[in-house]
Order: sequence, then C-alpha cells, then structure tokens
Amino acid sequence: MRPDILVLTDIDYDHGGAALTALADLLRGAGLDYPHAYQTRPNTGVPTGIDIDGDGRRNRARDAQGWGYYNGHGGSAVLSARPILAGEAQDLSHLLWRDLPGSLIEQDDPAHAVQRLSSDVHWLLPVEAAPGLRVSLMVFHATPPVFDGPKDRNGRRNADEIRLWQVLLDGRLGVPPPDSFVIAGNANLDPEAGDGRREAIRALLADPRLRDPLPGVPSVDWSRLDLGQMRVSYLLPSRDLAVRDAGVHEAAAEAGEHRLVWVDLEVTEGR
Repeated sequence: MRPDILVLTDIDYDHGGAALTALADLLRGAGLDYPHAYQTRPNTGVPTGIDIDGDGRRNRARDAQGWGYYNGHGGSAVLSARPILAGEAQDLSHLLWRDLPGSLIEQDDPAHAVQRLSSDVHWLLPVEAAPGLRVSLMVFHATPPVFDGPKDRNGRRNADEIRLWQVLLDGRLGVPPPDSFVIAGNANLDPEAGDGRREAIRALLADPRLRDPLPGVPSVDWSRLDLGQMRVSYLLPSRDLAVRDAGVHEAAAEAGEHRLVWVDLEVTEGR
C-alpha cells in the first residue's frame, strides 16, 4: 500500500511531535515520504477534576475528558504527501457534550458542566488533494460504547461523537460545512454487531451526502475476545467524490487487530 494520506489513531501525542516524526522517518526509510503532518493535543488523559466513574477517586484514567493515563495517550494524527492547510483547520475537540444539538448526555451526569464530547479529537482538516481541489478530512476516534454501567454513558457518548458529523453537515455547529470531504476514523461501532447504539452509525452510513464504499466489510478481528470480526473504522467520501476502488488491507499475522481501510478517489485538477 502506498497511500497519499494516512489517518492514524492510537498514536501518542507529545509536545514536540517526536513520536509522529519517528514514525514518518520509519516510513520514509521504507520508501513512503510524508512531508506534511498534523497533530494536536487530544482530550485523552486531560483531567476533569471530577469522579466520573463513581469509584471515590478523581483524576484517574476514567475520570479524564477522554480515557487515558496521561494527556496525549492514544491520540490521532495525519501524515500526507499532499499539502495540509493546517492554518484553516477547525478543531471541534473542545465542544462540550451538552452543547451538541440533541445531546444525549444526562442532566445528572457528574461532569455535565465540563465534559467535552470528543473522547479523542474531532478535526475538520482541509488538504489540497490536487491543484485547485480542497478535500476536508473529518477525523475522529469515538469512545467504545462499553465499559460503563446501566446509564449507558459511553454508549450515549459514542453515538453523539458519530452524530456530530451530520450535525456539522446540517450547518448547526457554527462551522461552514465543506463541499468535498472524507469522514475518516474509528467509530468503535458496527452497524450490525456488538454493543452500542447502532442506529447512530446506520444513520451516518445512510446519509445521502456521502458514499459508503465498503458496506459490510469488517475492519477489525477481535476473535481473541470472542467477538469475531467487526466493522468499526470508516472512510466515507462525500457524494461529489468519485470512488475508483476501496478495500481493507490484510496485515501480517504479527500486526495489530485493526486493519488498514483504504479508498482510492478520483480527483480532478481545478474542480
């Protein structure tokens, strides 16, 4: 695989970008050159000062804005052979969960006043895909809809993290919706299997403003957890972008459980 743009999740953030730079250097040594990179501080590990999980202690991994033992734990990043228009990026990661129209956060949630919606990030990141053609990457990594309790806090949050993109495309977040885009990231939700509010991902996949180039194709193998294969990672281009091909790259046996999801887009200069 030789992608022009790589959207990465579960890569640690550090202030100097050392981890991302090291990865880019390794890829360059293998013949893949990505001169453009983007990463911002994620919500993982950011303390809220609140005992969110009710265990009587504060400032632990499950009490953070997003689960994490330290700020930057398992963030997101983009590496690109095409220019990234970082100065025009919109970072929605600080949006409070309660401020999302139709938010599912409960009024008695202990962190109602401070809880951000994004467990990791939500970026609107424009890339110059071809001269005169801008495509915005809509990057996110939603919380797993499990590891909570009877109030389904993580399930509610996961659903809203996914739904944010449709709210943005509706023009209800005060951010102009992009003309051409690709929703890219890990939704941690399969439309047909596993726990979670599947109607959230089903609604996104059925949205007429985008394409689903890989319906039903799994992206992760959780056989060791007795969960089998599921579809949790997505690349969803806007309807105006023509899809040449798409697939899921089968990695070597020693690789992680998640697979590389790829899509080949037809881009026209000056469009």
